[in-house]
Amino acid sequence: MNDTLAQPTLLLPDWPAPSPVGAFVTTRETGPSRGAFASFNTALHVGDDPQRVAQCRALLQRQVGDERPLLWLNQVHGAKVQQEYSAEPASADAAVAFNQRYACVIQTADCLPVFFCDRRGTRVALAHAGWRSLAGGVLEASVAALGIEPSELLAWLGPAISNAQFEVGPEVFDAFVAVQPEAASAFEPSPYRLGHYMADMYRLARLRLERLGVSHISGGHFCTACESRFYSHRRDDGQTGRMASVIWLK
Repeated sequence: MNDTLAQPTLLLPDWPAPSPVGAFVTTRETGPSRGAFASFNTALHVGDDPQRVAQCRALLQRQVGDERPLLWLNQVHGAKVQQEYSAEPASADAAVAFNQRYACVIQTADCLPVFFCDRRGTRVALAHAGWRSLAGGVLEASVAALGIEPSELLAWLGPAISNAQFEVGPEVFDAFVAVQPEAASAFEPSPYRLGHYMADMYRLARLRLERLGVSHISGGHFCTACESRFYSHRRDDGQTGRMASVIWLK
């Protein structure tokens, strides 16, 4: 592998995080992955060559430093928050870190990565907010795990599928509106199928965060299904890789 050519192209969050906080999202623009998984797939469960995935993970590790291991999760579309380092992936959809000993990682390909830090740069969190985990309270659980006043938190909404591309059934509408009636404003009738909706994941996340008292929210201007630099499960009919979102304390 040519390490120079295989280095990942990173998307850096546009948010006012304090200097101790490191964060990025990988893109598929450069890296050793091939075919449907080109070019920087970090997921082992999608059918990619395990050796290529291992190369991507090794390159990813270098971005945060070999002395700080990556905390991988077995994402299950739930609301559990991993609160300590584990070498074996724990079944969870969010993670927090209060020290410099490890970096939090989640993987997405249309679902919404939500980054958190406090204004002083002493704690960070990362949540995998697909519609099921978002409706199930993963953001609420992440804020609770951070153990700090929500008004002291900063949030950044990373690359996810946009409302123009995300058609959902009535069960998704019902799941959100049953918990938060104003969530109805994040849905529009689908022009493609009767009784279906175009769902705005970014607005749904903002509504949940604002209800918690998180007022400083950045990001939310991407579309994984529209932009070729991102993996998209929906656009590519499930045959695709995953981006890695990473956050840590330097």
